Amino acid sequence: MSIIKEFKAFALKGQVVDLAVGVIIGGAFGKIVSSLVGDIIMPLINPLIPGGNWKTIEVGPAIKLGSFLGNTVDFVIIALVIFLMLKALKSGQKADEPAAAGPTNEEKLLMEIRDALKR
Repeated sequence: MSIIKEFKAFALKGQVVDLAVGVIIGGAFGKIVSSLVGDIIMPLINPLIPGGNWKTIEVGPAIKLGSFLGNTVDFVIIALVIFLMLKALKSGQKADEPAAAGPTNEEKLLMEIRDALKR
């Protein structure tokens, strides 16, 4: 099998395509969350911060604490959304699974025969 055919078979598998779509959507979602944090949440917090701007908070000459805090808030929001999505997916899968059924009539009969033979 040629390299091109192998690559085509690999690249067109459903899981690879799903992963690519997930990465693209995740990148777009990350931008939305960054905008939410940088443009809405942190400006509401600015009046509570000495100096009034979270982006300018620094500890020492090169340690940008404000930028780190903004990225941390981004991460927490994204992690929370992913957690909630996975939790919803898992609860949906549990509802789809059939309940464990008891033994069928045939199985009950076989168990009775087995128990009778033991006696």
